[in-house]
Amino acid sequence: MKNIFKSQTFILLWLLGTLILTTTQCNTSSSSLKVGVFKVNVTPPIGSPVAYAKTRSIVDSLYAKGIVILSDEKPIVLCAVDWIGIANEGQDAWRESLAKAVGTTIDRISVHALHQHDGRRNDFTTARILENYGLGGWRYDTLVSQNIIKTVVRSIHIAMKNARPVSHLGFGEAKVEKVASNRRILGEDGQVKIVRYSSTRDSAAIAAPEGLIDPWLKCVSFWNENKPIVVLNYYATHPMSHYGKGDVTSDFVGIARENREELLGVPNIYFTGAAGNIAAGKYNDGSDERRFVLASRMEKGMLQAWESTIKTPVQSSDISWKNIEVLLPLGKHLVKDELLAKLSDKSLDSLKRFTAAKQLAWLIRTDSGHKANVSALKIGDVQLLNLPGEAFIEFQLAAQKMKPGQHICTAAYEEYGPGYVCTEIAYSQGGYESSERASSVSPDVEQVLLKAIDMVLE
Repeated sequence: MKNIFKSQTFILLWLLGTLILTTTQCNTSSSSLKVGVFKVNVTPPIGSPVAYAKTRSIVDSLYAKGIVILSDEKPIVLCAVDWIGIANEGQDAWRESLAKAVGTTIDRISVHALHQHDGRRNDFTTARILENYGLGGWRYDTLVSQNIIKTVVRSIHIAMKNARPVSHLGFGEAKVEKVASNRRILGEDGQVKIVRYSSTRDSAAIAAPEGLIDPWLKCVSFWNENKPIVVLNYYATHPMSHYGKGDVTSDFVGIARENREELLGVPNIYFTGAAGNIAAGKYNDGSDERRFVLASRMEKGMLQAWESTIKTPVQSSDISWKNIEVLLPLGKHLVKDELLAKLSDKSLDSLKRFTAAKQLAWLIRTDSGHKANVSALKIGDVQLLNLPGEAFIEFQLAAQKMKPGQHICTAAYEEYGPGYVCTEIAYSQGGYESSERASSVSPDVEQVLLKAIDMVLE
């Protein structure tokens, strides 16, 4: 009996020891991968400039939302801001400040604008040029932007302290119906016949087919066992219904995002995909009512993508980050002396001088060796791809074809300085996006960007 008792005791202790060891190993593995979430109100004060006017009212709040990923490697930050664009030294300031806040290098920071046209512009380079030519304070408020960056930094410190262990990654997707449509409608001669902007009441533009789009909204979620921590949504369309009078709003994408966050009780973040040539024009007449129709359709897509989510165990070793800095080829129309002459010509309307300032800023930066960042975060079979400028949808679709067995989620509108980043053929087809006013890069940009995308997608 004593031997039997000793044997049973030994087995019990062995099982208990194994359980403790296994539990310890699991906890160690899961705790080495954590995610912190931050959300900061970045709504401008009344009277402060937004994209096309001074702020006269706040329809709904604007946010900077993002995550800090903590693993065995240096921290990674992904941030999405409800502004029209963050460019040049504005981008530098965001990325450098966030990198310092989390103790990482700038190449592991990705800051995107959602591109709402009732959001702020943030470009310290262009702002300084305008100031030098008597146009200061018109489109930019540098002090407000600097203070907002400081507020985001404080929020990130809190997010890191409250970071939660990640055990699973979720992925789901769903088609969004009757939101996105291609902006460029070609005629029989292969030239742009109609540019279908974010809203239209032109019967020909409405009747024309959707054109080339990516109808899929992709949903990526981080989990602590059965509890979701944060949800990232990716979809490609210009995010505007109507805009330009100073009534600040996150528009239909922000409304849908905040509704999902409230209903789910989990932070929701939204990234605008490669939507340079994509907008809601076919389905949007610019009325107040259509904003909420579009928001409802977006929210339905987010819900269906969430409901289709499949969870996969994940640990620190499943995380990898790759980035490359690329010199985007300048458009030949960017000539320094000509841009300076336009800025000095007070007989020109302010919009033309503003365009000259933006182009001069990008020219100076590029000539000084500034490169745009292209990066990808790989987590298992999911990759989060980050692109500069108002990239065309073709780049997003090309990235998916490069890795057909993986889930590629694209966020554009990181470095806003180059403006529209079009395909090579688009520059010979006419239309607004590839015009000298809208794009500061040359047709060679297609091959440069495609090569960079291929390099960062492992």
